[in-house]
Amino acid sequence: MIFVFHLLDKPDSAALRTAVRPEHKACIAQVAERMAFAGPLLADDGKTMLGSLLAIDFDSRAAAEAWQANEPFTRAGLYASSSVLAFTNLWPQKVGFAPAE
Repeated sequence: MIFVFHLLDKPDSAALRTAVRPEHKACIAQVAERMAFAGPLLADDGKTMLGSLLAIDFDSRAAAEAWQANEPFTRAGLYASSSVLAFTNLWPQKVGFAPAE
């Protein structure tokens, strides 16, 4: 089942996010084949990172929560709030979709 992780950073945590990001990306790479989508949540300026949104397939909620507990941003204390929700993707992904510039 796909689980969506909605994760919001603590205020003034940009330096922590930057410092831990290489470890976070390595952790994400380990589940890349099970990932529906992932990326930072941004402020309206399109640059300032405010959190993370990930959708990853896990066998159970317990497995999803265990993964998040060991994820580097979580271990570093980056997030002010987090939620993990089951998700069903009813719309196929657009081929060649590119973010707005």
